Amino acid sequence: MIDIYVVLGFVAYFGAATWAIYHNLLFKRDTRAALGWIIICVLLPFVGPITYFLFGINRIQRRARGMRLALLKVDYEIADYVPQRRADDAASGLESIGHTVSGRALVAGNHVTAYYNGDEAYPAMLAAIDQARKCIYLTSYIFRRDDIGRRFIDALTEAKARGVTVKVIIDGIGNLYSFKRSTTLLRRRGIDVVRFLPPRLLPPSVNINLRNHRKMLVIDDQLGFVGGLNIGDQNMDRKNRLRSVTDLHFRVDGPISPQLTQLFHYDWQYARGGELPKPSTDVISEQGEMACRLIPDGPDESLDALATTIQSVISCAEDRIAIMTPYFLPSREMVSAIQSAAIRGVRVRVILPAKNNLIYMHWANRNLLSELLNWGVEVRYQPPPFSHSKLLCIDDRYCLIGSANLDPRSLRLNFELGLEVFSAPFNRRMWHHFDQIYQQSTPVTFQELASRSVFVRLRDSLVSLMSPYL
Repeated sequence: MIDIYVVLGFVAYFGAATWAIYHNLLFKRDTRAALGWIIICVLLPFVGPITYFLFGINRIQRRARGMRLALLKVDYEIADYVPQRRADDAASGLESIGHTVSGRALVAGNHVTAYYNGDEAYPAMLAAIDQARKCIYLTSYIFRRDDIGRRFIDALTEAKARGVTVKVIIDGIGNLYSFKRSTTLLRRRGIDVVRFLPPRLLPPSVNINLRNHRKMLVIDDQLGFVGGLNIGDQNMDRKNRLRSVTDLHFRVDGPISPQLTQLFHYDWQYARGGELPKPSTDVISEQGEMACRLIPDGPDESLDALATTIQSVISCAEDRIAIMTPYFLPSREMVSAIQSAAIRGVRVRVILPAKNNLIYMHWANRNLLSELLNWGVEVRYQPPPFSHSKLLCIDDRYCLIGSANLDPRSLRLNFELGLEVFSAPFNRRMWHHFDQIYQQSTPVTFQELASRSVFVRLRDSLVSLMSPYL
């Protein structure tokens, strides 16, 4: 006689696995990720479906779609956005791509300043906070409660005492990187702070993969700071210890700044609730001759805005491409775009960190580098400290800066921020920085990849198979 508990267990397993497979087939766009989840759900009874329920479902997209449409109505005065090319934004292929993908026109009259590492960026950010008179909006993935973190908290506290509106968003997972939470001290100081999608037990919420990875500081709707820089001592040289992370960050002055404010309000509304405030009617004066376009991206989007933009601008390159990123696990489509550019005679150079803070990311990307080297793509490893910089330069006028890495987590699962900058002088400065790093870096060769032991190659291949989930 069959044990009733065995029957009930089988029914529960079959039901959970069937539901997970059903959900995968209907909602997963990436067939490789869908197939991986289906195999996990079938081969790991109960554990597979539970893992998929916790980590594989995008719970953001449906809820956020309504808010995104509301934001689009504010910015673009349309009820439902369909990508399309505008005649007045089609001066060149590169200039039209961002609008076709995101619906956002280029904004002229901006000035972008590059800062190298926290030694340059933090003093500029703190000075801007000290000069704020109306509002300060700060978003960070990681906000450590160390020396530099406390300096930021002190500056925000002083601004609040002056009557400045201060709001801070810290990612719910990034907040856990510090044993002593900056959110605790911020609340103690009376700062309005919210954790973005924090993990919780009741009701259950473990959105490990749906993170707010944006780094953004907006001052009085007049200027903003964007890039890859988190807030923490590891980004600075100190007397007793050198920095452990290098990074790029940028100050943006000009009419593009109110769009950063609107993006912050959208994130704040999602995390805290409430209505989106009406955009400011203040006229922001032009500060330079750079045309910029903000491209937000996240799991709430129906279109992979940054991934599509990056693949498209790479496909439009005519002379040279520079890619600098800490995590390099491009999709098959992006790999094909890079290979095609190299085949057309475009010089493509990629700089990756020689010592990655996530060692498995280093293992995974080594499994695809030979595909790029085979077509003449130049890949080099930047020596330590770990480089967290994100930079894409195309030809002589285009740069893409911001928070996004070239890996599935960043381009498919995280809330990210990209800023296109069309400027020949800015492009030259970024190329100069890239070339300096390139000369200091070590080339990756076929011989090096081929000399890996069988065990190492198997390890790299196995980790590479998991790249959609890394």
